[in-house]
Amino acid sequence: MTTTTPTPLARTRLTPAPQQTAAYRAAARTALPAPARTGTSPAFPFVAAHALAQHTVTALTAGDQGFTGVVHLAQEIHTHTPLTPGTALDVALEVTAARREARGTRIALTTRLTDPATGTEKARLSTAALLLGATAPTPFGTPAATAHPGTTPDTEPHTLTLALTRADTTAYAHASGDHNPIHLDDTAARTAGFPGVIAHGMHLVALAAEHLTDRYADGDPARVTALGARFAAPYTPGTPLRLTLQPYDRATVVRFTLATENGTAVKAGWAALAPATGR
Repeated sequence: MTTTTPTPLARTRLTPAPQQTAAYRAAARTALPAPARTGTSPAFPFVAAHALAQHTVTALTAGDQGFTGVVHLAQEIHTHTPLTPGTALDVALEVTAARREARGTRIALTTRLTDPATGTEKARLSTAALLLGATAPTPFGTPAATAHPGTTPDTEPHTLTLALTRADTTAYAHASGDHNPIHLDDTAARTAGFPGVIAHGMHLVALAAEHLTDRYADGDPARVTALGARFAAPYTPGTPLRLTLQPYDRATVVRFTLATENGTAVKAGWAALAPATGR
């Protein structure tokens, strides 16, 4: 059975606390000095949307005996107005597509963060995830293609090598509110098919966003107006990680990848940058 009707909206309201946004940005800036400018991490809208996404997945897989877990496949974040700590947000999420695949059901989620007072959209997120072993969600719709902007490279790529530690991964779990045991417990990770604890995919994206903000946006996170990436393989803390940044189109877009000696962990990464104020 196929339908083109999205599932009903799931909604909630939250107010990110200043200490929450600060802790998240600190966790994202692994091995980086204190930021040159204050501001909310370009990846933080994902944190604001995460709890509702988890709730939605739980509802979709209720009673599904084959469901064993979630794999985050791709993420896009479009920020129209930087999120301000202490300011309320309305969060609305809908499942816009579901497709049966060999390993389970692939779903597409669209989440909107809006100002409760005016209804103005502050950010929009597009998420692709695989519900491993799941067969309960009815297939419908067509997942949208992922973006990868940038036409003409500006200069040679900038590459640096770093590594996340187990402590970094634990700190990110607490700062983001994502306490999935595969990021915290070796036994749980091995049960899920990994060699041990793996880092959050969005930790890698948030780390790349901070590096490119420092290098190409004068340290101003508000200039990062969009962020996207696809998750290709898990990353094990302690493994050397190579981050490659490539500016495009007069530094209005920066593409990035993160890879280990075993292959690419995050591919097709990109960030859109607004001009500096006064330009």
